[in-house]
Amino acid sequence: MRSVDVLNDFPFTFSQEATLMVHEKKETRCSFLSKRGVHQVGMWLYECCCGSSVTSSDCFRSNDGWHLPRILCPCNEPVAPIPKQLSSWKDYYEWRCIPLHSPVALLLHWPLMIYQATQVAGLTQVAGLGSSTSEIRDKLCIHYLGPEKELLQLAVFAELHALFPGVHVHIELVGPAIPQHRDGERIDLRNYAHCLETDCICKSASENLSGDDFSPHLVIAPNAGIAAYSSWLPTIELIKETNVPALFSDYCEEACHLGACCISTLTGHPLTFPIQLNPFRQPMVVEDSALFLPCYSNCFLFGM
Repeated sequence: MRSVDVLNDFPFTFSQEATLMVHEKKETRCSFLSKRGVHQVGMWLYECCCGSSVTSSDCFRSNDGWHLPRILCPCNEPVAPIPKQLSSWKDYYEWRCIPLHSPVALLLHWPLMIYQATQVAGLTQVAGLGSSTSEIRDKLCIHYLGPEKELLQLAVFAELHALFPGVHVHIELVGPAIPQHRDGERIDLRNYAHCLETDCICKSASENLSGDDFSPHLVIAPNAGIAAYSSWLPTIELIKETNVPALFSDYCEEACHLGACCISTLTGHPLTFPIQLNPFRQPMVVEDSALFLPCYSNCFLFGM
């Protein structure tokens, strides 16, 4: 098991406030967000208990702003090409020229988890890093299982434009939280999530809706809880049959070990991708966790 110090190791100026102080109930998610002027607004709405009554059908794709000045958020194209590999939040913030007091990592862990999953699965060539397979170099299709709050934060996934330059990234969202009337719909995020400033070029964002079908290069299931839900069993069987690499994340290492046991029992094989700490886990601890060790969204990765 990882030590508390390792789990809480983030480069941000707010790290202690968002980890130890929240875990010890000296701070709350609400108070943290309020101090930064993003409590209950835009994509931040679902980052505390105040947004628990909001459903995906209420806000599907509509909350598309950072509610932060441009210097604190990635609302435009990066000024420099992406490094060969990003290995930490510090790397990412330096590349995107974002100061370490910006809280955007609290939302960016979703697209950065996708980036890290492709690294773990050996799909780094999809970013144009020397692949000889044009299909993978030009297009990446991901089946994204079990989205919930992500449905209220879809605009943050536009950062995939920067993380996979020149690649058409298609994400198929699959799960019970998808409203039935939105089934089969496609949302094309052409521009980055907006900043607060009215004169910024990010205000030219637009969306197109259409329907397409793509075969996946990768299956991703954030915060999966495989051992906690029997409904995962047929899904794992299907993934095994399709022979597509699948990466799962969970809030703590123990949940990953339990999930790994379920996968190994069903497939008859050990994990293809062993349990590992995700450097792009959300840098704010889960409130009111029943475990002694702090838990984080997308904290650990493992896969088959």
